[in-house]
Amino acid sequence: MRASIAEPDRFATLYDRYAGALYRYAHQRVGPQAAQDVVAETFLAAFQRRTAYDANRPEARPWLFGILTRKLARYRRSERADYRALSRSSVDTTIDGPADVVAERVTAHAARAALGAALAGLPARDRDVLLLVAWGELSYEEVAAALGIPVGTVRSRLNRARRKVKESLGGVNPISATEDDR
Repeated sequence: MRASIAEPDRFATLYDRYAGALYRYAHQRVGPQAAQDVVAETFLAAFQRRTAYDANRPEARPWLFGILTRKLARYRRSERADYRALSRSSVDTTIDGPADVVAERVTAHAARAALGAALAGLPARDRDVLLLVAWGELSYEEVAAALGIPVGTVRSRLNRARRKVKESLGGVNPISATEDDR
């Protein structure tokens, strides 16, 4: 990051290293086209703010996810509308392929509507924490750094979000035990 201040071309290293992870997370939140736009805006903002970057941070990943999360906030209204639409969507049960794949996809499609409704019902701050852990694959510490909140707050928001999603799904926990123990 420091090197990019004197030599702006060196910022490309950060893009190469983190763009894929940021895009995957944003894609899951807002879809492919919006994800491209939000990731581009994130890197533009990061480039413009690179002189303010805290050089004591060992890694830029949480900082970039924090910027991305703030950029995604602009899409919140449409995101909530999308989750609501998802909760009203019908389940497509005509799936071709081997029996295991069919069963897995039917189960996933059936859970989509309920999961969409559950996510739409979460407060934005709880949803951000849940999705940064589940889709962004950030650790609790990275989520804390990304959102500028204490790790304890991350833990309580994540616990609350998981509990509310589980309740919305009729007591079924959509997260496997290994992901739940992260």
